[in-house]
Amino acid sequence: MPQQLTLSSLPLFPLNTVLFPDGELALRVFEVRYLDMVRKCQLAGAPFGVVALEAGAEVRKAGGPHEELHATGTLANIEELLSPQPGLLSLRCKGADRFRITSQRLLKHGLWVADVVLIPADQVVAVPGELQSCADLLATALHSLRDKAPGAIHIQPTPAQLNDCAWVSNRWCELLPIPLELKQRLMTLDNPLARLELVSDILEQTGISR
Repeated sequence: MPQQLTLSSLPLFPLNTVLFPDGELALRVFEVRYLDMVRKCQLAGAPFGVVALEAGAEVRKAGGPHEELHATGTLANIEELLSPQPGLLSLRCKGADRFRITSQRLLKHGLWVADVVLIPADQVVAVPGELQSCADLLATALHSLRDKAPGAIHIQPTPAQLNDCAWVSNRWCELLPIPLELKQRLMTLDNPLARLELVSDILEQTGISR
């Protein structure tokens, strides 16, 4: 049995979103607890962890509800970091490995850190013929997004990516207007084919695939 890879004291960034492997994430950072963390991660070339919130808010407020975190998240690697003005950082990140939190603690200045176990990457599973429409629709959707918002972050898929169940299902999970809890459950699935089958059902239920 292969040894599990672990990370200790991984800094966490709780958000009202789910980051998927290979997904793009744009952030504007202004809270003191994250400004220092982001700078240290960039200097060290180290990731931070993105976890979805079960309760609480992204921006901490006096008297607000306590933050509660989902147990599974995704590593985020900083690909670009800009400082448009003092006290503000703008960064572009990319999702990497998923992880499970084994223990977590809140530091005195408000930053969450955790010891985590990395989840093995999804196996590459070719998109079966009966789900090919999911890949075709995704290619069309991504092309349409590039035309509508030329200045935003865009993905230009390769043929190999469009034939990978994990990649196709993950990109749809990012695009679809589905509840956060459902996105979280889909992200944690270990079977990429099962994830794409569920995405196909959602596309049919919402009328997107018709």
